[in-house]
Amino acid sequence: MIIFRTKHHADITMFDNVALRLIKQMGHSETVPGAFTADEIEQAIQNLKKAISTPTAKSGDSWDDDSVSLAHRAKPLIELLETAKQHQEHVIWEKSLT
Repeated sequence: MIIFRTKHHADITMFDNVALRLIKQMGHSETVPGAFTADEIEQAIQNLKKAISTPTAKSGDSWDDDSVSLAHRAKPLIELLETAKQHQEHVIWEKSLT
């Protein structure tokens, strides 16, 4: 599990494979731990929104399919990033210790 943190938002915890994919789509290397500075947040948001706007990223959200789309999984992370942007804060991610 990987935890994303910023000061003014609740932590977001994701499975490693999903978190690493989203980190890569935001434009960062898939290193853990890692961080975005306050200056890098806007570009990360734009990169992530562009990546999840594809049909592939949206597939999986239906009553007939138990999977959850990548676009749906990214929404809490986008909210965290937007909060960090609003407060001019950095975002960090690290392995969960539990």
